[in-house]
Amino acid sequence: MELYIGNKNYSSWSLRGWLVLKAFDIEFDEVLLKLFSEEFYETLKGKTPALKVPTLIDGDVTVWDSLAICEYVNETYLNGKGWPASAADRARARAVVAEMHSGFMALRNEMPMNCRAKRKVSLSDEAVKDVQKIDALWADLRESFAGEGPWLFGKFSIADVFYASVVLRFGTYGINVSENSAQYMETVFGLPALQEWLEEALKEQDVVELDEAGVDIDPA
Repeated sequence: MELYIGNKNYSSWSLRGWLVLKAFDIEFDEVLLKLFSEEFYETLKGKTPALKVPTLIDGDVTVWDSLAICEYVNETYLNGKGWPASAADRARARAVVAEMHSGFMALRNEMPMNCRAKRKVSLSDEAVKDVQKIDALWADLRESFAGEGPWLFGKFSIADVFYASVVLRFGTYGINVSENSAQYMETVFGLPALQEWLEEALKEQDVVELDEAGVDIDPA
């Protein structure tokens, strides 16, 4: 099984496909491609009609969307354990994942993932609303499932996979959140798989100017 991904410093979509495999201890071969390079498009040509990452190739099966990859992995390798156990909780988890997959556009546009940076941005009113909505979502889920474990739905799930890049964004741009959400962020940062991703992201030298939002925070 091969997973094609882009730069770990910037590619939040790639993180999702990579994290669902790594965090659930599923073996795969990683193919890392430099975003927007000639090699990127040449390598993906003939492998995925979207010419985008992440793309998962498992035998004669090709999946090229991060949510579709998570669903495929859940059904093929996890026996359904990627989602909460009860139907009601699964429905809720899928709803919050779908919202992240297709929404919060202001947040994503104004706070691109940039793992190795510490930056300050001036957010629009829409981006502030996105931050507040996610903070409230995390806090509500943590309160609801506090007795079942430290993740959004108690146990680690695809919901955590999808919000991991938001945790990284909030860390990069110094976003203040409620106490419950801050504790959740600590849990995500402590995940060994995410630490591995971050270690490798920090080694990268490529710069994607479109994702260098805001200004550097003076360490002094």
